[in-house]
Amino acid sequence: MNHWLLKTEPGCFSFDMLKARPKQTEHWDGVRNYQARNFLRDSIKVGDRALFYHSNIPEPAVVGIVDIVREGYPDFTALDPDGEHFDPKASPQNPIWFMVDVRYRADMPKPVMLESIKCNPLLAGMPLVNRSRLSVQPVAAEEWRIILAMGGLKG
Repeated sequence: MNHWLLKTEPGCFSFDMLKARPKQTEHWDGVRNYQARNFLRDSIKVGDRALFYHSNIPEPAVVGIVDIVREGYPDFTALDPDGEHFDPKASPQNPIWFMVDVRYRADMPKPVMLESIKCNPLLAGMPLVNRSRLSVQPVAAEEWRIILAMGGLKG
């Protein structure tokens, strides 16, 4: 099992929105960065777990855990000309963008704030600390355990 961090702005899609979905499951769409797309398309597998991270708010934080329940497949939102994530270069024959499906697993008893992550020297190598704009990021096993412990969960 691999571990990931998935970033979202809570005004667009929040952890509470995921929990309210049928079967607490939703597709993770709208990623429009090639490196993040490659993770979605090539690396994230069913059974992997991810930190659900709220970004672009006064106190960004890891707020929960999700399971990956469907591997990368074409992001159909890129094909909708009326949609927010439309890409005129994408087509069914050349999808360009990919998404995965995630399912709610657990709330963080205590949200793990970005500031706390940045202050922990054991987490200094995380992409979140070094390339904070990437919306899909790998998380090393030890980083995973540390963040879960910081949030009050066992790894």
